[in-house]
Amino acid sequence: MKQAARFKTTDLCDANEEKVRVVEPMFRIYGKNVTFAGEIATVKVFEDNVLVREELTGPGRGRVLVVDGGGSRRCALVGGLLAQLAENNGWAGIVVNGCVRDSGEINALAIGVRALNTHPLKSVKRGTGDRNIPVTFGGVSFVPGHFLYADDDGVIVTATPLA
Repeated sequence: MKQAARFKTTDLCDANEEKVRVVEPMFRIYGKNVTFAGEIATVKVFEDNVLVREELTGPGRGRVLVVDGGGSRRCALVGGLLAQLAENNGWAGIVVNGCVRDSGEINALAIGVRALNTHPLKSVKRGTGDRNIPVTFGGVSFVPGHFLYADDDGVIVTATPLA
């Protein structure tokens, strides 16, 4: 699904009101691709980004990695190197319920990133967490295989792709 994103979340909501779930407005926008969409993949971690790196090392195939970092603002889960890895491997975007760092580097990349804020401290490297499980934050459940759409108006998710 990695393509030039040509949609507006407002229009998608209007046309598919019964199908979309709208994430609470909580994210800051990073990366050149303000508008992005893709099938959801998930990781659930806490102040540990080993599983994030492992996921982004694999082929993105236009998907969006949703990282449930428990909302921690005590360290960053994604930095410039991981965002570059995601861009290189064909990920459409990354949504982080936590922080990023190297925001200047991320903003120079052709990828979409949403995060709560920035933080200069890197995460620990224990390798704990879960993959490909439903995660919930922002009033929405993100289910692997469902679809995420993001633009400058917000983030929405659906069980099936929208036209």
